[in-house]
Amino acid sequence: MPTYTIRNKEFGTEKDVFCTWSELQEMLKNESLEQVITAPAIVGDHVVKRMDGGMKDVFSRISEAHPNSPLADRFGDGKNNAQKKVQDVARKHGLLKDGGQNVSKLTNTYKTT
Repeated sequence: MPTYTIRNKEFGTEKDVFCTWSELQEMLKNESLEQVITAPAIVGDHVVKRMDGGMKDVFSRISEAHPNSPLADRFGDGKNNAQKKVQDVARKHGLLKDGGQNVSKLTNTYKTT
């Protein structure tokens, strides 16, 4: 059931009433009462600034499954800084593509014949 705000015209006082629409209409038949229009209270009308550890754990598992995704860049993939730098250099030179190395570019670059 919703909450309605009702004002007493005689005294100017307001109170919140928790009732059905039909009960509200019965109350408003009294000449001294009027309904006050207010903003609705929406469930979940808040912003969570911090993420709990469980959600971080879920995102880290997803990033491990998809190492080249933006989620992996944000939540990490369990690699240390040296491994991340090697991966960045490989991306820069086009050696890393869709989670693996592009071996055809490696063999063309370093021919042994």
